[in-house]
Amino acid sequence: MPLLEKLRNFLEANHAAYTHTVHPTAFTAREVASAEHLPAREVAKTVVVFGDDGYRMMVVPATRLIDFQEVRLTLGLTHARLATEEELGKLFPDCELGAMPPIGSLYDLPVYLDSSLAGEDMIAFNAGTHHDVVHMRTADYRTLVH
Repeated sequence: MPLLEKLRNFLEANHAAYTHTVHPTAFTAREVASAEHLPAREVAKTVVVFGDDGYRMMVVPATRLIDFQEVRLTLGLTHARLATEEELGKLFPDCELGAMPPIGSLYDLPVYLDSSLAGEDMIAFNAGTHHDVVHMRTADYRTLVH
């Protein structure tokens, strides 16, 4: 089953209100924000980090970078690093590289949401490709990813 269909089924099964839009190809979260005419602070980018005991999804606004020292301290890890492209390809075989949706339960990964993004009313994120985007209320997203 293609990821977009799998994602839609997941959202609908969880009674999440969302919209799906399509835009010209955009590779970075800032490009997605521009293509979608959204403030970059509302567009989530999914960063996959490998730490002591496995992978995690870090969900941050397009305007932010991951601070690995903060990740280690906050999560009590001795080491943390960015997942490699090869690792991402194996973890998300149904996604274009770098376009994975921040829905950890689809991939059995824990999700950590940046507090600044958690405070936004709306969130938008890639839906497995560099042109599909899901828009939803951040409160609903938080409920979905626990």
